[in-house]
Amino acid sequence: MPTDIWDQRLGFWHIAEDRPDSFAIAHSPEGTYTYGELAVAAHRLVHGLRAYGIGDNAAIAVLAPNGALPVQVSFACQQAGWDLTLVNGYLTSGEIVAILEHAEAAALIIHEHHRDVLSSAEGDRIRRLTRVIGVGDIPGALSLDTILAGQPATRPPNRRDGGMIAYTSGTTGAPKGVRRPGSGGDPDKAMQDAAIFGRAFDFRPFDGPHLVSTAMYHGGSHSYYRNALNVGHALVIMSKFDAEEALKLIAKYQVRSAYMVATLFHRMLNLPPEVRERYDVSSLHSVVHSAATCPRPVMEAMFQWWGPVLWETYGGMEGAATIAKPHRWLEKPGTVGRAVRGVELAIFDDDGNRLGPNQPGHIYYRTEAGFSYHRDEKATTAAHRGDMFSIGDIGYLDEDGYLFISDRAKDMIISGGVNIYPAEIEAVLLTHDAVADAAVIGVPDEEWGERVLAIVERSDCGISKDELATDLLAFCEGRLASYKRPREIEFRDKLPRTDAGKLYKRRLRDEYGRDRLDVK
Repeated sequence: MPTDIWDQRLGFWHIAEDRPDSFAIAHSPEGTYTYGELAVAAHRLVHGLRAYGIGDNAAIAVLAPNGALPVQVSFACQQAGWDLTLVNGYLTSGEIVAILEHAEAAALIIHEHHRDVLSSAEGDRIRRLTRVIGVGDIPGALSLDTILAGQPATRPPNRRDGGMIAYTSGTTGAPKGVRRPGSGGDPDKAMQDAAIFGRAFDFRPFDGPHLVSTAMYHGGSHSYYRNALNVGHALVIMSKFDAEEALKLIAKYQVRSAYMVATLFHRMLNLPPEVRERYDVSSLHSVVHSAATCPRPVMEAMFQWWGPVLWETYGGMEGAATIAKPHRWLEKPGTVGRAVRGVELAIFDDDGNRLGPNQPGHIYYRTEAGFSYHRDEKATTAAHRGDMFSIGDIGYLDEDGYLFISDRAKDMIISGGVNIYPAEIEAVLLTHDAVADAAVIGVPDEEWGERVLAIVERSDCGISKDELATDLLAFCEGRLASYKRPREIEFRDKLPRTDAGKLYKRRLRDEYGRDRLDVK
């Protein structure tokens, strides 16, 4: 027996060899899979795709809903030396064409859930760009079952660690591809080495399971579920997030680890108290939050409910930057943590001057690996200041080196020459019981340049729009400086968010990039 829980063989491939009958997927739309079954599915995929003509160093795109398929394709790519490209299912056909073309994808594996993509006007372009492999009933696509027919369950030859081309969500501009090349070495060792990722968040070996509640096309979701598997945490995969269903699954499977985003926290907190109290969540040990910044009141409410199990992070597909362990966040509420090992953080003003503690500016960081945007030298250069790079956020470091995020640089409102951070206003609005979601943007104003508009999604509160608008403006008076307060409130049935919880601010701003403004 190992003297330390980490002194044992870890990594997906080793676990599949040592514990083939252990569950790798304990719950999913397709059912359960053991580590052995999942490894065999990945082996057969490699054999089949190679026989179909997929060569070395290829990019394989997958367009699928949450389930076992993204996991199978991920591990097939990881052992075949291919670059995995996860495609956002909410993109338009034209946007998907752009990604397939940019990634130079050798194949698109598409689930029947998304077959309308191929029947659109851009469907023929997709077929001309790449091999289209269908899962389920997709007319005109070669069936994955045909490709897999007769393929062996044995390990494929010439195995080597593959990488990933991840595309940013494009909420503030066109998606950019971040290529994270694999080591090219032994896939078994690469996954064993990657298990250290789980250690950083106290994902203790064989102490799962792990809840997958966000969209699996999202890079964060992919990173955490794959590394949960690397430490022996079986996956509990939700087809789509539902607040009560998530609590039900946590209680049923005694979930230990999870990756979540702020929107999911907010939706669970909005459940009636009697529903929240119905489910036992005491099994939770490590719940990682990243992606869109979580408003401090929301995180505080989650800590009060779930206890000290929440781990805050900052970074992007370009590279991880910080981690805040639960007790550190409670010591410094609102922080996203300190730099992880091998990372240096710095704050710069608009002129490139390095700023001191508690001075907000552009966040830059340096990693040991570095990064570049795939086939986009201009975007890569624009993101860098020397050997440090920025993913577009504004924030500050305190005197102890803890990072605090103010907002996205592109989201910042400049009204009368003063910088206003929408995230701060959104955090206040979200504490109102009648607000289910909120987005704050700047809209054109002849006198001030921009004025503050709040776009609100109401909860089921029974309050009229006019009454709620008046109430919200008064609610902000005692909580925000006068220049930060919304000048108007508009209501929407649903705000445009990605499954990673990020608002499509670009879409909202595009709507108001005109002189006319209708406020209801």
